[in-house]
Amino acid sequence: MELLLRHDREGIAFLHMNAPERLNALSDEMLAALQAQIDALSEDRETRVVVLSGAGKAFCAGHDLKQMQAGRQAEDKGRAYFADLFSRCARAMTGLTRLPQPIIAQVHGIATAAGCQLVASCDMAVAAQGTRFGVNGVNIGLFCSTPMVALSRNIPRKRAFEMLTTGTFIDADEAQALGLVNRVVPAERLETETQSLAETVAQKLSAAVKIGKRAFYDQLELDLEAAYDHTAQVMVENMLWRDTEEGISAFLEKRKPDWS
Repeated sequence: MELLLRHDREGIAFLHMNAPERLNALSDEMLAALQAQIDALSEDRETRVVVLSGAGKAFCAGHDLKQMQAGRQAEDKGRAYFADLFSRCARAMTGLTRLPQPIIAQVHGIATAAGCQLVASCDMAVAAQGTRFGVNGVNIGLFCSTPMVALSRNIPRKRAFEMLTTGTFIDADEAQALGLVNRVVPAERLETETQSLAETVAQKLSAAVKIGKRAFYDQLELDLEAAYDHTAQVMVENMLWRDTEEGISAFLEKRKPDWS
């Protein structure tokens, strides 16, 4: 059984985590499958948007705890295994941010620990009503330090710290209010609403969205003046494109652009 299914339609790549019996846990195998798709999409010139979803009753329950316990059996008590695991996980999470294409998480059921990190690492997220989000490793004695990185870059720090230290869950409505997800929709409309968002983005000039995504994350790490300097250079480059000239002309002439 394939752990990560992919199908493409009209410029959108749909990735579907397919381990429902394990709540789509980020096992070694799932991480490898996810990384393989990230690497492939990074070189993909046809895909304009990516949607990530999960099979069964949960989006993703985080790392595979049984597999982690098995990794502890090495002579060094698992130190090398754990160091490698969290390094591979960080590579996948940062890879989502660095993908040229926007990636949308389609979330239902639960998104816990590294599963919540996965949602926070995507550029946008649509959640079904009733979905719960948590970084609840502290409940079993494991502080969610790596999930904290993405989470604290999505929601206010005091709320993030409360979630991390209490292990309590938030519901989809609070996740939206805090900025972790963009939209909350009835469960029966989750796929339709996510696809609608993806289609809207896919209709834009792909090159502009891609250069914009890169600039979006780059400027977040800069101070105000440096951010303006950097984004001004990006806009200069963008303005000189043939398709941008065509887009502006089409807008002024009240017609659809003829993008190459």
